[in-house]
Amino acid sequence: MTDNPLSIAEQDTFTVRRTIRIAAPVEKVWIAVTEPEHISSWFGRTVLVGHGTGAHGTVAWPDEPAIPIRVEEVDPPRTIAYRWCNDEGAESVPSEVDPAHSTVFTFTLEPVAGGTQLTVVETGFETTSDPARNLESHRLGWDEQLDRLVEATEALR
Repeated sequence: MTDNPLSIAEQDTFTVRRTIRIAAPVEKVWIAVTEPEHISSWFGRTVLVGHGTGAHGTVAWPDEPAIPIRVEEVDPPRTIAYRWCNDEGAESVPSEVDPAHSTVFTFTLEPVAGGTQLTVVETGFETTSDPARNLESHRLGWDEQLDRLVEATEALR
């Protein structure tokens, strides 16, 4: 598996960022970050209703409530952005995405020698109930989840 640097939490902009390399072509990485059955293999069980911008659904992990998610922007096979209400300090999980209290994570894919460079940037933590806690939790989460993405995608060769 390709070894990659860890995520960075930028306190002043309430942003988590991680850039990784995956030894697989952009087309395979694109499938892994856009198709629910593939997202579910490395992220959480993901269900989307519809395709493209505006598609909505949920992401869930075992013993956790389902989190609403919506596709905000798509530019195949380069960029996809998702908005979700993954606020760990909130009293409850809303049934729909609330733009006033949610974050957006964007995957940007670039072809590089030997595979794909993938950058994920998650913004909007200032809208959550505990910005510092959520920023750090998501930083750690992206480290774990993107390592799983690399492993799952590189195994598909």
